[in-house]
Amino acid sequence: MKSWLSHHFASLTDALRRLMRTPFSTVFTALAIGVAITLPVGLYLTLENINKLAGDLPTQPEISLFISDNATQEERETIRQKLEKHTAISKQRFVSSEEALNRLNAEGLTDITAGLDKNPLPDAWVLIPKQSGAAGMEALRKELSDLHGVESVHADSAWAERLQALLGIGKHVVLLLGTLFGLALIAITSNAIRAQILIRRDEIVVSRLIGATDRYIRRPFLYYGALQGATGALTAIGVLALLGFALEGPVSELATLYGSPFRLAGLGTIESGIVLISATLFSWLGAWFAVGHSLSKID
Repeated sequence: MKSWLSHHFASLTDALRRLMRTPFSTVFTALAIGVAITLPVGLYLTLENINKLAGDLPTQPEISLFISDNATQEERETIRQKLEKHTAISKQRFVSSEEALNRLNAEGLTDITAGLDKNPLPDAWVLIPKQSGAAGMEALRKELSDLHGVESVHADSAWAERLQALLGIGKHVVLLLGTLFGLALIAITSNAIRAQILIRRDEIVVSRLIGATDRYIRRPFLYYGALQGATGALTAIGVLALLGFALEGPVSELATLYGSPFRLAGLGTIESGIVLISATLFSWLGAWFAVGHSLSKID
């Protein structure tokens, strides 16, 4: 066991030493791997920020219930009690016709409303259902439309559903890109390892002559490939952090102009760990395939 651990440590030390002997090659390989990782991870961060921004906005589907001008006080009270006790409604808010008119005036539409003889806006209820599915929304809309004193009921869920559908497509694109760039990472590492094997071909032949196993010979190259993936992942994390730092100011300023508390979110500790581990594993696989193929040729 002690000998096994000693060789693993020696292999890791040898891989680190060889990376440091060729700084330019190491840096360019790390940049190539970093760019390959930055694209899918950057797209993932973009989608996460869009999803966060959508969460800060009123994206939850709403139902607007408009009360008829001819509705009696008894009918209005019945509607209120029905909405407050309805099990399919999580929140309800009453908007009077005066409040709605004041909002229009506050939005700069006083030129339109000033010439009106009376307030044309009806009293309304804004409802948030517990279930946001299209079928449940439509069933609730029809049920509320049958209440006495209700003029009309409108369900506003189409744009929220479109946004969630687009985000779902984006997540699938991230998954596909991640897979493609993972394969590219395997290819990049394999080429680098093949170059190392060609340089050390005589050393490998001599090692076999004195009884070294393929596992023993393969181990330093696996560490070399894994370290390349790790350095590439760290490069990608650093690039994304710099991009986030550069965009944080303009995005925050734009959000402030719109009165939103939105701030850009970068990679968290767990996400950074996943990127680092994934890149290391893909590079390790690339090294494993390259060494196995090259050793079979040396035979």
